Amino acid sequence: MQLKEFTIERVIAGYRKQEFSPSELATSYLDAIEEQNGRLGAFLQVDRDLVLAQAAALDSRRQEVNKLPLFGVPIAIKDNFLVKNWQATAGSKILKGYVSPYTATCVEKLESAGAIIIGKTNLDEFAMGSSTENSAYFPAKNPWDTSRVTGGSSGGSASAVAAALAVGSLGSDTGGSIRQPARLCGIVGLKPTYGRVSRYGIIAFASSLDQVGPFGRTVQDVASLLEVISGYDRNDATSSRAIVPHYSDHLKGATLKNVRVGIARDWLEGVDGEVRKSFDEAVKLMIKDGAKIVDISLPHSRYALSTYYIIAPCEASSNLARYDGIHSGFRAEGVTDLDSVYFKSRGQGFGAEVKLRIMLGTYALSAGYYDAFYGKANEVRKLIQQDFLTAYEDCDCIVMPTSPSTAFKFGEKAADPIKMYTSDICTLPVSLAGLPALSVPCGLDSQGLPIGLQFIGKHFEESHLLKVAHKYELERGEFPLPAGVDY
Repeated sequence: MQLKEFTIERVIAGYRKQEFSPSELATSYLDAIEEQNGRLGAFLQVDRDLVLAQAAALDSRRQEVNKLPLFGVPIAIKDNFLVKNWQATAGSKILKGYVSPYTATCVEKLESAGAIIIGKTNLDEFAMGSSTENSAYFPAKNPWDTSRVTGGSSGGSASAVAAALAVGSLGSDTGGSIRQPARLCGIVGLKPTYGRVSRYGIIAFASSLDQVGPFGRTVQDVASLLEVISGYDRNDATSSRAIVPHYSDHLKGATLKNVRVGIARDWLEGVDGEVRKSFDEAVKLMIKDGAKIVDISLPHSRYALSTYYIIAPCEASSNLARYDGIHSGFRAEGVTDLDSVYFKSRGQGFGAEVKLRIMLGTYALSAGYYDAFYGKANEVRKLIQQDFLTAYEDCDCIVMPTSPSTAFKFGEKAADPIKMYTSDICTLPVSLAGLPALSVPCGLDSQGLPIGLQFIGKHFEESHLLKVAHKYELERGEFPLPAGVDY
């Protein structure tokens, strides 16, 4: 069977026609992962016995294929999600060997819908990074060019889908960690509205920003996954009670006619020439299909980078305080007193980027600095949110490049944190505003690397956002897979 042909719709159709069983499909994916993961580093964990046990249980339930929307669909899960009986390392040595005692709500929903959890994917340590170079184990590599990064922090989840090692996957997005890897790996990735998907069972980075979202080959796949994982959860006080639409059904009859598409011209400054050209071509295609272009202004978005890198480290320093070598996490050997437990355990367990962000956050929260840093950053955050609300008085959705450039080579930005952090310049304002956004491939640069188009919607209007993106995707035509995917 050709794994590169499989979308969720194609898998379900195959089961209905009895072309293969869940065990047969799972075995094919496990074999592909075994063959390719050494080259790509997409997965941190794959437990063949656990996967085949899930598949075998579905073999005897073939009659439920029309009842379960994800029946037998192999889905990869980012390794900061808890899945019972699987390790959850968050890409860090400090959690190596930790086995989850329960399953995250969003993963439980996938399992209830019939999905097969095929493995746990690689990420930047504690989701802190834009390239997955900060994984404590090994970097995830881009299937389009293995000398280049996948983006971060959900790089393994994006690489797995792009390389046809999973039909879909879940990631977390704090400042762009779903949209960035989706863009670099040439697939679709969605960050829902903050609160749309439960965060219960997700290892926290920055609690006011973290959000769970899906990756897929198509907008249709992402809509199908979002439909399953969304909804209120009493275990997460930030989850919303807003009604969850049937996103996949709403894609039918999608049109761009008279859709008002907002463009903030100042956001296009500093964007690579090839990215800008691809963006302009995508806009022309939308205009051809009836969209109306509206110029908008988002003046406070220029402060998003500095605002994010105060708020996120502050919340990270609080969330990661629990990993102290006593209550949870790795404990260093040879410790003699309380101070040495803390210093040695955290010193050996955390990587350089995590230490940097903890120190930044701790400083910004310290006595005498809280109001000047964290308090002021939250005031600017409100201004950024208000800019979007004002813009949406004149438009229905906003489009912009997902990132200023295409995938860069390993080590290219590692020595310059500012250069690395600006990779997220187009995604950070959206995260601070808590809005839904997705990245859809819109072209290739001269080196054959994917370029992403970011669609940004109003709060809890993922349905409209997906319809607009789906229509664009149809007009764009089929997007290729990386050349190395031939299985």
